[in-house]
Amino acid sequence: MAVHHIEGKAKRGREALALPMAVYAALFVGLSLLYIIGLSFLNRGEGFSASPPVTADNYLRIISPLYLRSLLLSLRLAALTALFCLLLGYPFAYFLAKARPKARAWLLMLLIVPFWTNALIRIYGWKILFSASGPVNSALLSLGLIGRPLKLLYTDFAVLVGMIYAMIPFMVLPVYSSVERMDWAMVEASRDLGASPLKAFLTVTVPMTLPGVLAGLVLTFIPSVGLFFLSDLLGGSNTMLWGNMVHNELLKSRDLPFAAALSVVLLTLTGLVILIYRRMGGKAESMVFLGRRFIFETQ
Repeated sequence: MAVHHIEGKAKRGREALALPMAVYAALFVGLSLLYIIGLSFLNRGEGFSASPPVTADNYLRIISPLYLRSLLLSLRLAALTALFCLLLGYPFAYFLAKARPKARAWLLMLLIVPFWTNALIRIYGWKILFSASGPVNSALLSLGLIGRPLKLLYTDFAVLVGMIYAMIPFMVLPVYSSVERMDWAMVEASRDLGASPLKAFLTVTVPMTLPGVLAGLVLTFIPSVGLFFLSDLLGGSNTMLWGNMVHNELLKSRDLPFAAALSVVLLTLTGLVILIYRRMGGKAESMVFLGRRFIFETQ
Protein backbone atom coordinates (compact mmCIF):
# COMPACT_ATOMS: atom_id res chain seq x y z
CA MET A 1 0.00 0.00 0.00
CA ALA A 2 2.82 2.39 0.84
CA VAL A 3 4.44 1.77 -2.56
CA HIS A 4 1.16 2.48 -4.40
CA HIS A 5 0.67 5.62 -2.31
CA ILE A 6 4.15 6.89 -3.20
CA GLU A 7 3.66 6.10 -6.91
CA GLY A 8 0.29 7.87 -6.92
CA LYS A 9 1.77 10.90 -5.20
CA ALA A 10 4.64 11.01 -7.73
CA LYS A 11 2.15 10.74 -10.60
CA ARG A 12 0.07 13.62 -9.24
CA GLY A 13 3.25 15.65 -8.86
CA ARG A 14 4.17 15.06 -12.51
CA GLU A 15 0.67 16.00 -13.61
CA ALA A 16 0.84 19.22 -11.59
CA LEU A 17 4.17 20.12 -13.18
CA ALA A 18 2.77 19.42 -16.64
CA LEU A 19 -0.38 21.50 -16.05
CA PRO A 20 1.15 24.92 -17.00
CA MET A 21 2.41 23.53 -20.32
CA ALA A 22 -0.96 21.89 -20.99
CA VAL A 23 -2.75 25.20 -20.37
CA TYR A 24 -0.25 27.04 -22.59
CA ALA A 25 -0.71 24.48 -25.39
CA ALA A 26 -4.51 24.68 -25.14
CA LEU A 27 -4.59 28.48 -25.22
CA PHE A 28 -1.85 29.32 -27.71
CA VAL A 29 -1.82 26.20 -29.91
CA GLY A 30 -5.24 24.58 -29.69
CA LEU A 31 -7.29 27.78 -29.91
CA SER A 32 -5.04 29.14 -32.67
CA LEU A 33 -5.55 25.98 -34.74
CA LEU A 34 -9.31 26.15 -34.23
CA TYR A 35 -9.27 29.80 -35.30
CA ILE A 36 -7.31 29.01 -38.49
CA ILE A 37 -9.61 26.10 -39.35
CA GLY A 38 -12.73 28.22 -38.79
CA LEU A 39 -11.26 31.11 -40.78
CA SER A 40 -10.60 28.82 -43.75
CA PHE A 41 -14.37 28.29 -44.20
CA LEU A 42 -15.21 32.01 -44.48
CA ASN A 43 -15.12 34.51 -47.34
CA ARG A 44 -12.68 37.32 -47.94
CA GLY A 45 -13.73 40.61 -46.35
CA GLU A 46 -12.57 44.20 -46.46
CA GLY A 47 -8.81 44.53 -45.92
CA PHE A 48 -7.43 41.98 -43.47
CA SER A 49 -10.78 40.52 -42.51
CA ALA A 50 -13.16 37.65 -43.22
CA SER A 51 -16.93 37.47 -43.43
CA PRO A 52 -19.68 34.81 -43.60
CA PRO A 53 -21.34 32.77 -45.04
CA VAL A 54 -19.58 29.50 -44.37
CA THR A 55 -18.20 27.96 -47.57
CA ALA A 56 -15.78 25.32 -48.82
CA ASP A 57 -14.76 27.36 -51.88
CA ASN A 58 -11.30 28.05 -50.46
CA TYR A 59 -10.50 24.34 -50.46
CA LEU A 60 -11.96 23.87 -53.93
CA ARG A 61 -9.58 26.56 -55.24
CA ILE A 62 -6.60 24.52 -54.05
CA ILE A 63 -7.44 21.79 -56.57
CA SER A 64 -6.42 24.12 -59.43
CA PRO A 65 -3.23 23.13 -61.36
CA LEU A 66 -1.29 26.16 -60.04
CA TYR A 67 -1.57 25.11 -56.41
CA LEU A 68 -1.20 21.40 -57.11
CA ARG A 69 2.07 22.09 -58.95
CA SER A 70 3.27 24.18 -56.05
CA LEU A 71 2.39 21.42 -53.59
CA LEU A 72 4.13 18.73 -55.63
CA LEU A 73 7.22 20.93 -56.05
CA SER A 74 7.30 21.60 -52.31
CA LEU A 75 7.03 17.91 -51.48
CA ARG A 76 9.67 16.99 -54.09
CA LEU A 77 12.20 19.54 -52.85
CA ALA A 78 11.50 18.63 -49.22
CA ALA A 79 12.00 14.92 -49.98
CA LEU A 80 15.25 15.64 -51.85
CA THR A 81 16.41 17.84 -48.98
CA ALA A 82 15.79 15.05 -46.47
CA LEU A 83 17.50 12.50 -48.73
CA PHE A 84 20.65 14.58 -49.32
CA CYS A 85 20.79 15.57 -45.66
CA LEU A 86 20.80 11.85 -44.86
CA LEU A 87 23.51 11.05 -47.42
CA LEU A 88 25.72 13.89 -46.19
CA GLY A 89 24.79 13.93 -42.53
CA TYR A 90 24.95 10.20 -41.71
CA PRO A 91 28.69 9.77 -42.47
CA PHE A 92 29.47 12.97 -40.58
CA ALA A 93 27.40 11.87 -37.57
CA TYR A 94 29.02 8.41 -37.63
CA PHE A 95 32.52 9.91 -37.76
CA LEU A 96 31.51 12.38 -35.04
CA ALA A 97 30.42 9.61 -32.68
CA LYS A 98 33.66 7.68 -33.29
CA ALA A 99 35.94 10.70 -32.85
CA ARG A 100 37.87 11.47 -29.68
CA PRO A 101 36.06 13.78 -27.20
CA LYS A 102 38.18 16.86 -27.99
CA ALA A 103 37.91 16.36 -31.75
CA ARG A 104 34.19 15.71 -31.34
CA ALA A 105 33.70 19.02 -29.59
CA TRP A 106 35.54 20.90 -32.35
CA LEU A 107 33.57 19.14 -35.10
CA LEU A 108 30.30 20.00 -33.40
CA MET A 109 31.42 23.61 -33.10
CA LEU A 110 32.18 23.68 -36.83
CA LEU A 111 28.66 22.42 -37.46
CA ILE A 112 26.87 24.77 -35.07
CA VAL A 113 28.84 28.05 -35.16
CA PRO A 114 27.66 29.14 -38.66
CA PHE A 115 24.09 28.93 -37.40
CA TRP A 116 24.75 31.58 -34.77
CA THR A 117 24.56 34.05 -37.64
CA ASN A 118 21.17 35.31 -38.82
CA ALA A 119 19.58 32.96 -41.36
CA LEU A 120 18.90 35.74 -43.88
CA ILE A 121 22.55 36.81 -43.86
CA ARG A 122 23.68 33.24 -44.50
CA ILE A 123 21.21 32.77 -47.35
CA TYR A 124 22.34 36.07 -48.90
CA GLY A 125 25.83 34.55 -48.87
CA TRP A 126 24.57 31.71 -51.08
CA LYS A 127 22.86 34.27 -53.29
CA ILE A 128 26.21 36.00 -53.86
CA LEU A 129 27.93 32.66 -54.54
CA PHE A 130 25.33 31.64 -57.15
CA SER A 131 25.05 35.00 -58.95
CA ALA A 132 26.24 35.34 -62.56
CA SER A 133 29.32 37.30 -61.45
CA GLY A 134 29.77 35.36 -58.21
CA PRO A 135 32.73 33.23 -57.09
CA VAL A 136 31.34 29.96 -58.49
CA ASN A 137 30.88 31.24 -62.05
CA SER A 138 34.12 33.25 -61.88
CA ALA A 139 36.10 30.15 -60.86
CA LEU A 140 34.55 28.01 -63.61
CA LEU A 141 35.20 30.71 -66.22
CA SER A 142 38.81 31.18 -65.14
CA LEU A 143 39.41 27.42 -65.36
CA GLY A 144 37.92 27.34 -68.85
CA LEU A 145 35.25 24.81 -67.86
CA ILE A 146 32.42 26.99 -69.15
CA GLY A 147 32.17 29.60 -71.90
CA ARG A 148 29.57 31.79 -70.24
CA PRO A 149 28.12 32.11 -66.71
CA LEU A 150 25.77 29.37 -65.63
CA LYS A 151 22.28 30.21 -64.44
CA LEU A 152 22.56 28.97 -60.87
CA LEU A 153 20.53 31.60 -59.05
CA TYR A 154 16.72 31.59 -59.16
CA THR A 155 16.56 27.87 -59.90
CA ASP A 156 15.26 24.81 -58.06
CA PHE A 157 18.90 23.73 -57.68
CA ALA A 158 19.77 26.88 -55.70
CA VAL A 159 16.73 26.40 -53.46
CA LEU A 160 17.67 22.76 -52.86
CA VAL A 161 21.25 23.67 -51.91
CA GLY A 162 19.98 26.35 -49.53
CA MET A 163 17.54 23.92 -47.91
CA ILE A 164 20.23 21.26 -47.43
CA TYR A 165 22.52 23.86 -45.89
CA ALA A 166 19.78 25.04 -43.52
CA MET A 167 18.50 21.60 -42.51
CA ILE A 168 21.56 19.36 -42.25
CA PRO A 169 22.19 19.96 -38.49
CA PHE A 170 18.72 18.54 -37.81
CA MET A 171 19.86 15.31 -39.46
CA VAL A 172 23.30 15.14 -37.87
CA LEU A 173 22.19 15.55 -34.26
CA PRO A 174 19.55 12.75 -34.10
CA VAL A 175 21.78 10.33 -36.05
CA TYR A 176 24.73 11.19 -33.83
CA SER A 177 22.61 10.44 -30.74
CA SER A 178 21.68 7.03 -32.17
CA VAL A 179 25.24 6.13 -33.15
CA GLU A 180 26.60 7.22 -29.78
CA ARG A 181 24.12 5.06 -27.86
CA MET A 182 24.35 1.91 -30.01
CA ASP A 183 25.89 -1.31 -28.66
CA TRP A 184 29.23 -1.63 -30.42
CA ALA A 185 29.60 -5.17 -29.06
CA MET A 186 26.96 -6.23 -31.58
CA VAL A 187 29.09 -4.91 -34.42
CA GLU A 188 32.17 -6.70 -33.07
CA ALA A 189 30.16 -9.92 -32.73
CA SER A 190 29.03 -9.73 -36.36
CA ARG A 191 32.65 -9.22 -37.46
CA ASP A 192 33.76 -12.21 -35.35
CA LEU A 193 31.09 -14.33 -37.07
CA GLY A 194 32.60 -13.52 -40.47
CA ALA A 195 30.61 -10.49 -41.65
CA SER A 196 32.47 -8.00 -43.81
CA PRO A 197 32.66 -4.37 -42.64
CA LEU A 198 29.99 -3.39 -45.21
CA LYS A 199 27.67 -6.24 -44.25
CA ALA A 200 28.11 -5.49 -40.55
CA PHE A 201 27.27 -1.86 -41.22
CA LEU A 202 24.14 -2.66 -43.26
CA THR A 203 22.81 -5.44 -41.04
CA VAL A 204 23.79 -4.17 -37.58
CA THR A 205 24.72 -0.49 -37.52
CA VAL A 206 21.95 0.80 -39.81
CA PRO A 207 19.08 -1.01 -38.01
CA MET A 208 20.39 0.12 -34.61
CA THR A 209 20.62 3.75 -35.74
CA LEU A 210 17.30 3.69 -37.60
CA PRO A 211 15.45 5.72 -34.89
CA GLY A 212 17.88 8.60 -35.38
CA VAL A 213 17.58 8.34 -39.16
CA LEU A 214 13.78 8.47 -39.00
CA ALA A 215 13.91 11.42 -36.61
CA GLY A 216 16.31 13.25 -38.92
CA LEU A 217 14.12 12.61 -41.96
CA VAL A 218 11.09 14.03 -40.18
CA LEU A 219 12.97 17.03 -38.79
CA THR A 220 14.37 17.93 -42.21
CA PHE A 221 11.32 17.12 -44.35
CA ILE A 222 8.62 19.00 -42.44
CA PRO A 223 10.30 22.45 -42.19
CA SER A 224 11.51 22.26 -45.80
CA VAL A 225 7.93 22.34 -47.10
CA GLY A 226 7.32 25.81 -45.66
CA LEU A 227 10.68 27.62 -46.01
CA PHE A 228 9.22 30.49 -48.04
CA PHE A 229 11.94 33.08 -47.34
CA LEU A 230 14.62 30.74 -48.67
CA SER A 231 12.84 30.09 -51.95
CA ASP A 232 12.10 33.82 -52.25
CA LEU A 233 15.81 34.67 -52.09
CA LEU A 234 17.28 31.77 -54.08
CA GLY A 235 14.37 30.75 -56.30
CA GLY A 236 12.57 34.04 -56.95
CA SER A 237 9.33 33.81 -58.89
CA ASN A 238 10.56 30.63 -60.63
CA THR A 239 10.16 28.51 -57.48
CA MET A 240 6.83 28.95 -55.74
CA LEU A 241 6.63 26.62 -52.78
CA TRP A 242 3.59 26.09 -50.59
CA GLY A 243 4.95 28.47 -47.99
CA ASN A 244 5.26 31.16 -50.66
CA MET A 245 1.61 30.65 -51.58
CA VAL A 246 0.52 31.18 -47.97
CA HIS A 247 2.76 34.25 -47.67
CA ASN A 248 1.48 35.80 -50.90
CA GLU A 249 -2.19 35.22 -50.09
CA LEU A 250 -1.72 36.59 -46.58
CA LEU A 251 0.32 39.75 -47.23
CA LYS A 252 -0.07 40.56 -50.93
CA SER A 253 -3.60 39.44 -51.75
CA ARG A 254 -4.88 39.94 -48.17
CA ASP A 255 -7.10 36.89 -48.61
CA LEU A 256 -7.04 35.60 -45.04
CA PRO A 257 -9.56 32.73 -45.50
CA PHE A 258 -7.69 31.29 -48.49
CA ALA A 259 -4.33 31.68 -46.73
CA ALA A 260 -5.88 29.84 -43.77
CA ALA A 261 -7.07 27.03 -46.08
CA LEU A 262 -3.55 26.68 -47.50
CA SER A 263 -2.18 26.57 -43.96
CA VAL A 264 -4.67 23.87 -42.95
CA VAL A 265 -3.55 21.72 -45.89
CA LEU A 266 0.08 22.17 -44.83
CA LEU A 267 -0.79 21.33 -41.22
CA THR A 268 -2.65 18.22 -42.38
CA LEU A 269 0.34 17.01 -44.39
CA THR A 270 2.61 17.68 -41.42
CA GLY A 271 0.26 15.76 -39.15
CA LEU A 272 0.22 12.79 -41.53
CA VAL A 273 4.02 12.68 -41.63
CA ILE A 274 4.23 12.81 -37.83
CA LEU A 275 1.50 10.14 -37.54
CA ILE A 276 3.42 7.79 -39.85
CA TYR A 277 6.56 8.48 -37.87
CA ARG A 278 4.78 7.72 -34.60
CA ARG A 279 3.36 4.50 -36.04
CA MET A 280 6.93 3.43 -36.82
CA GLY A 281 7.86 3.98 -33.17
CA GLY A 282 9.85 7.16 -33.69
CA LYS A 283 10.98 9.39 -30.84
CA ALA A 284 12.32 12.52 -32.51
CA GLU A 285 12.04 14.59 -29.37
CA SER A 286 14.41 12.39 -27.35
CA MET A 287 16.93 12.24 -30.20
CA VAL A 288 17.08 16.00 -30.63
CA PHE A 289 17.19 16.54 -26.87
CA LEU A 290 20.19 14.24 -26.51
CA GLY A 291 22.00 15.97 -29.37
CA ARG A 292 21.35 19.42 -27.93
CA ARG A 293 22.41 18.26 -24.46
CA PHE A 294 25.73 17.07 -25.86
CA ILE A 295 26.30 20.45 -27.54
CA PHE A 296 25.83 22.29 -24.25
CA GLU A 297 28.02 19.79 -22.38
CA THR A 298 30.92 20.25 -24.80
CA GLN A 299 30.87 24.06 -24.78
